[in-house]
Amino acid sequence: MLLLLFGEHLSRNSLLPALAPRIDGTSNSISVGAFSLLQRVDEKLCRALGCLNRPVSDFAAWKITSATLSPENAREGLKNLANQSILQVEIQNRLAIAVLLPNLEVSLTDAEESEIKTVQFSPKEWLPTAWQDAHPDYLRVGAPSGDLIQTDLPISLPQNAAGYRVRAFYPQ
Repeated sequence: MLLLLFGEHLSRNSLLPALAPRIDGTSNSISVGAFSLLQRVDEKLCRALGCLNRPVSDFAAWKITSATLSPENAREGLKNLANQSILQVEIQNRLAIAVLLPNLEVSLTDAEESEIKTVQFSPKEWLPTAWQDAHPDYLRVGAPSGDLIQTDLPISLPQNAAGYRVRAFYPQ
């Protein structure tokens, strides 16, 4: 048993993320309970032996729950040559552990679904200022489990833009 506990402690930075269940209701209750027990044991071991906590970068942890692109001023319509729009994105960390924040990429497409422009946002660029102020160490510790983040991003659209895609990614 002691060997098992020591092994968990040595491999905790890869073991915990691999075993972390999703908190969005898609994981069964047995795995959620077992992971909760594992976290309590891990916390006790960390207090006794010390730990280096590193958040994981797992793009599968992130779920983009909504993304809506709308004109900044709907009344301006075609008179607005800059074609400024607002992309409203809602993204959630679904894992039961903290996860590093991803970059967001917006791909704008024309009517034939051909990509015409790509815009990338780092976490510092896409995270709301209030969220950054509430989580001053966010670049180092990541987003808490279950955190749902809503943000508004200004985007200048090309005249032939007809569609868009939003994805989360980690740069190489």
